[in-house]
Amino acid sequence: MKNMTYTEVMAELKKLGTAQNVKIYKRHGAGDNLFGVSFANLNKLQKKIKVDHRLAVQLWESGNTDARILATMIADPKQITSAQADKWIENLTSYGLVDLFAGLVSRAAFAKEKMEEWMKSSKEFVRQCGYSILGGLLKNGAGISETDCQRYLKTIEKEIHSSPNRARHSMNGAVIGIGVFKPALIAEAFATAKKIGKVEVDHGETGCKTPDATDYIQKVLKRVKR
Repeated sequence: MKNMTYTEVMAELKKLGTAQNVKIYKRHGAGDNLFGVSFANLNKLQKKIKVDHRLAVQLWESGNTDARILATMIADPKQITSAQADKWIENLTSYGLVDLFAGLVSRAAFAKEKMEEWMKSSKEFVRQCGYSILGGLLKNGAGISETDCQRYLKTIEKEIHSSPNRARHSMNGAVIGIGVFKPALIAEAFATAKKIGKVEVDHGETGCKTPDATDYIQKVLKRVKR
């Protein structure tokens, strides 16, 4: 079966979009250039296309939010370059797309290097992406040391409340990730969460919430023990 072309994919995305999804995605910061394709349909397209890095680059360059989401799903983490990642992150204008992009970068060879760089950024979505990559690396068991995690906890404790909006959500998620995936650091993650206290994040006109790190870690650990 021949690979889908850029023109074919864009036509399919346009056909699959709905006005209702456009409204929902806009509330989540997706912007105006989108069709409103459900993730169920995006997942079906991803399964059909599988991995096609060249097509992913074309989709990303379209500027269309649905196309860019699909691009993160079909891009090859072995082919994406550091320069390409730097270019793509400058295009990010939606926090949902940030996390999907972070998922892609977390599987690239340069993931930790970019994570460390982006975690220090003053830009909201860049810093969010850095901490989201940390979450992905922890989940994938990608060799993040306990010493590094202790350093990250100290930085988060010091900087979370002065960080940009969505970065705060991602930093809180990193505390949760360390507590869940680094058993030796559970007590330190709890201590950091306690010192931080409530993390205020403006989620706009959505039902999303930033979880309490201590409660969330406890819930996950209880599920794992079962």
